[in-house]
Amino acid sequence: MSKVLPDLSDALADAVASAAGGLVRVEGRDRLPATGIVWDAEGLIVTSHHVLERDENINVGFQDGESAEAELLGRDPSTDLALLRTSRRGLDTPTWAEPEGLRVGHLALALGRPGANVRATMGIISALGKAWRTSAGGPVDRYLQTDTVMYPGFSGGPLVDAQGRFVGLNTSALLRGVSITVPAPTLDRVIRDLQKHGSVRRAYLGVGAQPTKLPDAVAKELGQETGLLLVSVETGSAAEEGGLFLGDTLVTLGESHLRHMDDLFNALDGDRIGIPITVRVLRGGELIELTVSPVSHP
Repeated sequence: MSKVLPDLSDALADAVASAAGGLVRVEGRDRLPATGIVWDAEGLIVTSHHVLERDENINVGFQDGESAEAELLGRDPSTDLALLRTSRRGLDTPTWAEPEGLRVGHLALALGRPGANVRATMGIISALGKAWRTSAGGPVDRYLQTDTVMYPGFSGGPLVDAQGRFVGLNTSALLRGVSITVPAPTLDRVIRDLQKHGSVRRAYLGVGAQPTKLPDAVAKELGQETGLLLVSVETGSAAEEGGLFLGDTLVTLGESHLRHMDDLFNALDGDRIGIPITVRVLRGGELIELTVSPVSHP
């Protein structure tokens, strides 16, 4: 009798067992608790923003059956992430898989701990893509979709590979009807901001724009076919103070070429706040350079 299926079954059970210590129960709403991931051994827990319906009276349950109150350090609704701090120390921290090793068709486990014990469901990685932006404007380093079933209370829990390594955090709130995993690089970036600022800071110019085709000569000179036509400039904004006008076409911001709106969003990360940066603009058929100092997004 073939041992392939029994061996696979044992391997998946072992993967769940090895990952179990990195999961916690998160009680931050009146109905079913959700799941969280141990981020470090010093008591930091990452979970989904949408499962925390209150900012206080949050409790976290650990694998050993003990529980502790948790302080909310910050939220980022745009990526559906939240960071908690508990008094527990010496927690088991998960091993994280390298995102580059993921392939469509790989087996994956969605784990949750909405109760005392770990629960699991299995599927495959059904879609992988490039960086994308959520409907709330949050940048995510990679599109990662699975066909795993997200049972109630699984949001905030991990996607785990067949070796028991964590791939990212599962959420049912970013795309309706689709199981999305926020990958580890996005978690790392957002958590650093939440620890430092309590929120994710994003730079802001105060403009409305839309892609527009550039004149052939300008497109050839710049090596890009489109720019961003300014359709609005807020009064008193960083853009207005920097000399930008309605009807200007943005073509570069610093070293970033601005072909589409996502290019502008990606160029305005938190490190740009308060830092003067050169912007090239097509105005009246001529390319000019201006200096803008982005502010923190209101």
